[in-house]
Amino acid sequence: MPRDHRPAKSIRVLLAEDQGMMRGALALLLGMEADIDVVAQVSAGDAIVDAVLTHRPDVALLDIELPGLSGLDAAARLREEAPDCRVLILTTFGRPGYLRRAMEAGAAGFLVKDGPVEELAVTIRRVLTGETVIDPALAAAALSAGPSPLTARECDALNASADGATVADIAARLHLSESTVRNYLSSAIGKTGTRNRMEAMREARSQGWL
Repeated sequence: MPRDHRPAKSIRVLLAEDQGMMRGALALLLGMEADIDVVAQVSAGDAIVDAVLTHRPDVALLDIELPGLSGLDAAARLREEAPDCRVLILTTFGRPGYLRRAMEAGAAGFLVKDGPVEELAVTIRRVLTGETVIDPALAAAALSAGPSPLTARECDALNASADGATVADIAARLHLSESTVRNYLSSAIGKTGTRNRMEAMREARSQGWL
C-alpha cells in the first residue's frame, strides 16, 4: 500500500464554485499540494455556512457569483458564525467594488482566477498565518476608484428591481412606501450617471457595488 506523504496536519480547505469543471479542477490541483486537503465542495452560496460548520475547514475558498447567496454575503456570515475560518475570495471578476466589499465582509484575501494555481496554494498558506493577501493590480485599482457612492438602501432598491419588478413590488419587498422607493431609485440613477434603473443596476454591478 502506498504511503501517504501528507503532513500530519494538512490545511483543510472548502471550495465554493458553481461551475463543476472549475470546481473539480481546483480540487484536483490543490489536492496535489502535500499540505492541502480539500475537505468539502459546494456549488451554491447558501450551502457554504452549513458546510463550514460541518467540515470545519481552515480556509474557505469562495467564488463571488453563486446561486442562492453571493460569496461576499457568505463571507460576512462566516465572520459571525465561524470566525476561525479564513475566507479567500477567488473570482473571475476583478472589480474594485468587489474587493472593498470583500474586505468589509472580513475576507482575508482576494485573487482573480487567471493566476497560477501555485500562487493560490501559496496564498492559502499565507492567509492561514494571519496575512491579508490581495491581488496587487486590483488593490491599486480599488484605491483609485474610491468607495461606492450608493447607500445600502439604494443598493437594496436596485437589487429588488433586477427582475423587472414594479415600484409597488419593490416597495412591498422592502417594506417601504412607493415614494421612498422612487427617491432611492432616482438617487441611484443620478449617482451612476445612467438613464433608468435597469441601466443603473447594470452599471452598479459592473463596478462591483452590488
